[in-house]
Amino acid sequence: MLSLRARRAIPLYFSCLTAFTSISALADNTLFTAMDDPSTAKKPFDGNIQAGYNAQSGNSQNSTLLANTTMTWFNSDTAYSLWGAANNTTSSNVRSSERYQASGRTRHNLTNRNYMFGQAGWLNDRFNGYDSRTTVTGGYGRQIFNGPLHDLRVEFGPGVRHDEYRGGGRSTRALAYGAANYSYLLTDNTRLSEGLSALANDETTVNSETALNVSINNDFSLRLAYTVTYNSKPPASAPKNTDTTTSVTLVYGL
Repeated sequence: MLSLRARRAIPLYFSCLTAFTSISALADNTLFTAMDDPSTAKKPFDGNIQAGYNAQSGNSQNSTLLANTTMTWFNSDTAYSLWGAANNTTSSNVRSSERYQASGRTRHNLTNRNYMFGQAGWLNDRFNGYDSRTTVTGGYGRQIFNGPLHDLRVEFGPGVRHDEYRGGGRSTRALAYGAANYSYLLTDNTRLSEGLSALANDETTVNSETALNVSINNDFSLRLAYTVTYNSKPPASAPKNTDTTTSVTLVYGL
């Protein structure tokens, strides 16, 4: 159950705290960049809410909305995470991009360094060719660093992906999954993080997110993130191989 502080934060999420957001293109992003090592957790629950909104009117009319949240619950040797995101862009009263995502993840520590994981994610991104994309993966992970300065994990395993395309048709295929997540504490209130994941079969999808998080006070921080997604065989209705997202958002810690 969420704490009283977390419950009070939910309305804040839907009100979408204002920050400038620039989005050039949107695509699948299966990264779990939240560090979820239960052996180093300082409290049973950790989470955040991020939101950004930009609107322009006059000679041109456009608006962009970005909102997402990550929540993780910790036990002695197990962590459970939920993640959701919504992105919308409108130009001249015409919707030009729309994406919704929801994901879940669990991690169980076998030792201080070794763990097993499982995760599942759903994506709707009709402007980039997908009515839906569902991915399920699981496998083995290694916690290489888990100190206050550095945090690095690598993981890999098998999985399966089911795609339903905007232009018609569907496919279900097995895949190989691999990922690495790293964070480094630059100063007492500034953290740099890098996440990289790959989903591979006859089609390869690579996701990368580089982010800088700057604490403003005990509750709020500012986050600058740059995400790149490469798809070796994109849908015919969205033929470009590479999509990028640049965002500046206000983050509220739960």
